[in-house]
Order: sequence, then C-alpha cells, then structure tokens
Amino acid sequence: MAPCRLVVLISGSGSNLQAIIDACGRGEINADIAAVISNKADAYGLERAKNAGIQTRVLSHKDFDSREAYDVELMDIIDSFEPNLVVLAGFMRILTPNLVQKFKGKMLNIHPSLLPKYQGLNTHQRAIDAKDDVHGVSVHFVTEELDGGPVVLQAKVPVLENDTAETLAQRVHQQEHIIYPLVVKWFSEQRLKMEADYAVFDEKQLPAHGAHYPE
Repeated sequence: MAPCRLVVLISGSGSNLQAIIDACGRGEINADIAAVISNKADAYGLERAKNAGIQTRVLSHKDFDSREAYDVELMDIIDSFEPNLVVLAGFMRILTPNLVQKFKGKMLNIHPSLLPKYQGLNTHQRAIDAKDDVHGVSVHFVTEELDGGPVVLQAKVPVLENDTAETLAQRVHQQEHIIYPLVVKWFSEQRLKMEADYAVFDEKQLPAHGAHYPE
C-alpha cells in the first residue's frame, strides 16, 4: 500500500505534529508528511518540520481581509500537496464551510475534552470549574460544526483534587501524543472512514463518543 500523504496544519509549538513525525519515523504509520502549514511565522512547529526535512508554508491570516479569502488561498496550498489526509494539530482558526466541505472525510482534529463536552476554548479550566472527576481528549473528523464532527477515539484522564488548568493540560497532552498518531495510523491503513455523521472503524460504526483508549 502506498504511504498516506499528510498535510499538517499548526499554529503553535507542534507537539502533536512531533508525535506524528516520530511515529512515521519509527514506521508505525505508513505515511509521508508532505507539508506543514502554519498561520503564524513564529510557530515552533515549523522548526520541528524543518528538522525532519519536511516542507513548510506560512500563510498569515493578517494578510487577508476575510476568513473566506484566507481559506481560498489555504485550500489551494493544501491542494498543491495532494494529501490523502489533512491533520489539524493546534491550528487555531475556525474553518469556513467551503474548506471543510472540500476535505470532508479527509480532515482530522484533536480537541482537549471528552466531546461533546466543552467545545471551544479553556476546556481544562471548565472541567475543573464543573468539578468533573474525569476529563480527556478526543480525535474527531472535521465538519462545519465547531468541534462537532464524528468522534473517532477518546482517552480519559482523572481530574485530581489539587489540579490547575496547567497540570491537567500536561496529563491530557500525554494522551494526545498517543491517540492522535494512532488515529492517523488507522486512517493510513484504510481502516477508518467517515460516513454521513459517524465514524466507521474496521467496517463497524463507532458510537457517538468514538472508541476509548485504551480499549
């Protein structure tokens, strides 16, 4: 089977990007990262990509008058690398419907909560404020609903009594770096796809909250 071609979109440090680079390097994922694209020129993830010999592109949203104009250009750049899968790894932009439709079923995102809980930002603090005893992370297909696409895989972490948003985030990150490469691996092996409004893994429809790691 030919390697899956990935394009990864980032805005920040790129720790999930690094986890995927490492998994590809170890041969755990049969994939090539064709390019890493950032909306911020100072994103450290671009250095990670360069260190791994991966092409990079910067497309600053500040150079565009509208979200729509930005996404038209972004779509063209992504398209030029002919990806089988687009991976959002801390890309802090809300995508327009046109871009989402273009890559429907071929775009994954990771969100630091047990979706559908806590869509949007500040998820760790919101879990603490709600006195939740369990928090976690979800990998999902991207749809036009923010953080609302079909969930593929979740990992749970306990919320401890003395947790701050920072300490909780650290434990969630550890799980992110395990489950995101795993889901990319499943997609690259053609074991994972998106149907109308749910994910299918090994020909079985996944429940609304996806599968759980570890099983």
